[in-house]
Amino acid sequence: MHRPAPSRRGFLLTTAGAGAALGLGPGLVAAGPAVAGTRPHPRPRPFGRYGSPAARRTPKTLYVDPHGRGDFTSVQAAVDAAEGDGWTLVLAPGTYRETVAVDAGRTGATWIGASGDPRDVVIVHDNAAGTPKPDGSGTYGTSGSATTTVRADGFTAHALTFANDWLRADQPDWTGTQAVAVKVMGDRSAFHDCRFLGHQDTLYADSRDLGLFARQYYERCYVEGDVDFVFGRATAVYEHCHFRTLVRTDLDAAPYGFVFAPSTAGANPRGYLVIRGRVSSEAPDGYYKLARPWVPSSDTTARPMLTVRETHLGAGVDAVAPYADMRDAHPWQEQRFREYRNSGPGAAIGVPENRPQLTRAEAAAHTREAYLGDWRPYDWRPYDRRPNDRQPYDGRR
Repeated sequence: MHRPAPSRRGFLLTTAGAGAALGLGPGLVAAGPAVAGTRPHPRPRPFGRYGSPAARRTPKTLYVDPHGRGDFTSVQAAVDAAEGDGWTLVLAPGTYRETVAVDAGRTGATWIGASGDPRDVVIVHDNAAGTPKPDGSGTYGTSGSATTTVRADGFTAHALTFANDWLRADQPDWTGTQAVAVKVMGDRSAFHDCRFLGHQDTLYADSRDLGLFARQYYERCYVEGDVDFVFGRATAVYEHCHFRTLVRTDLDAAPYGFVFAPSTAGANPRGYLVIRGRVSSEAPDGYYKLARPWVPSSDTTARPMLTVRETHLGAGVDAVAPYADMRDAHPWQEQRFREYRNSGPGAAIGVPENRPQLTRAEAAAHTREAYLGDWRPYDWRPYDRRPNDRQPYDGRR
C-alpha cells in the first residue's frame, strides 16, 4: 500500500548531503526517515573551533574522533575517563556505533558536536527490547535497548544525533519492538540542536526514581518515530522542536502510533510541555494520535501530563480524536492533557470534548520558566549559535 521505509543502516553509508530530502520547511514533505549518515571524509580540523588535544580548551576537555586524531576513538572510552564533575567531550564528525552510558557520578557533563551540524556526529546502535543479551541472561527490555543512557544530573548536549537503527522488518515475529535512541534520567538535562532517530520509543525522557522530578529541556531538536516515540515521567520542556511521524509498512490502517506517551508521577505538578513546535508526518492524513497516557505497572498512581501550546499540528494528526487510551483502566480524559492556541489542520477543534483547552489564565502557568524554575538552560549558547536562532529544527542547518 505504501512505499517501503528505507533502512537506517543504508543511511549510515550515505553523505550528509543526501539529507537534503529532510529540508522540512513549511508545506514540504520528507522523502523518508531522517538521514543518520555523516560526511564521508575526515576533515583536516576535526574539532573546529573547539581546540584539539594539542590545544586543549580546558584541562577537563576531552576529544573524541573515530579516525584517531583525538584522545579517544569511542564516546564510552571518553566517558569512562571523565570521572567526576564538569567534563566536556568534543566529538569530531563520524558515526560512533556503540552503546554509551553516563552514570550518576559523572555530573555536569557537556557533549558538543564539533561541526555544529547534528547530522555530522551520530551515536547509534541497534538493540531492541527483544534483543537477546550476549550472556544468555534474557533480553534487554525497553530501558536496556537504549543506545545512550544518561543517569547523571547537569548533562548538556549540542549538535549531536542519537539514533537506534533497529528495524521491525529485521525481526517481524518479535514482540519486544521498543528500541530507544536515548534514555535521559538526570535533573537539569539539556539538549540543543540535537536529533533523535528511531521508530518505537525513540526518546525516553524519564527520571532515576519516582521521587525525582527530573527537569529536562529540549531546544530546536528533531525527533522522529512511530509508537510512543517521546515518553517517560520527566518534567520536560520541548521548545521550537520538530516531531516527525513515520510510515508503518507493517500496518494497513490507522492509527500508526502516538507522538507522546507521558507517565508523569501523580505528585508531580508538571509533566511534558511542548511550546512553539511542529508535528509533521510522512504518513497519510489522520493516521497518528497526538498522545496517549502511560500508567506503568511500576506506578499505578501516575497521572500523565502533557500540554501542547502554540504548536503547528500537521494533517498527520487525527484532529477529531487526537488522544487515545493505552489501557481501559486509565482513560485519557482522567489525565492532564491540555492544548492552547495550536494551529494547522491537526489542531482543528471539531469535537470540543476531545480537545481540552487551557484558558488564557491557565496558560500563564504553562511556561518554560514555570516548569524549570531557577534552572535557565535556554540561556546556554555554544560558539556557533546565533542569539535569534529560534525556529523549529527542520533537519538541516
